[in-house]
Amino acid sequence: MSEPNTDPAERIREIVAAAVSDGLRADSVSGASDDEIDAWAAEQGARAVPPAVREVFRTIGREHGLWLVGSSLGVHAVRREAKNHLLATLPTLGDPLEDPEGALVLVEHQSYTFHVVDGVELELPDPPVWLISEGEPAEKQWASVSHWFRTITPDIARYRERLEVMQELGRKRIPDWAQYIEPR
Repeated sequence: MSEPNTDPAERIREIVAAAVSDGLRADSVSGASDDEIDAWAAEQGARAVPPAVREVFRTIGREHGLWLVGSSLGVHAVRREAKNHLLATLPTLGDPLEDPEGALVLVEHQSYTFHVVDGVELELPDPPVWLISEGEPAEKQWASVSHWFRTITPDIARYRERLEVMQELGRKRIPDWAQYIEPR
């Protein structure tokens, strides 16, 4: 039996490879360059980009395809404004982060839900990810970025099943997300 991979970047690549193997179109996502990732983090006031975060954004940092459809994710979608929304939300939750100014917002959903790496944990290779949602207790929802990424990875089999049901029911309009799935 092989040992689990301890390199966070390799774990991220394995997650993406599994999604592609399940039928995700590889060209449905595109990654950001290291310069874009560094500029994205700097705009938010983050001092560093953990290797696991960097690998996620090298993979889906420009176009995230089926990853968290309907949420803002990526170097061009999550900007300083998202960080400002987070900072405005934190005091109402008792300021749960140790370094909110240095935090890195990975995802913003309609300016009230955020997936965040605390600024004090940016030096870790695969830090925990907080779920912060207005009106809800803030918590470290995911033990690591790679765990977070695995959790938010689209279930291609489920999408394919939904598509097949729509087709069986004679639905004429195919949903936009169908373009992200390889045909059988």
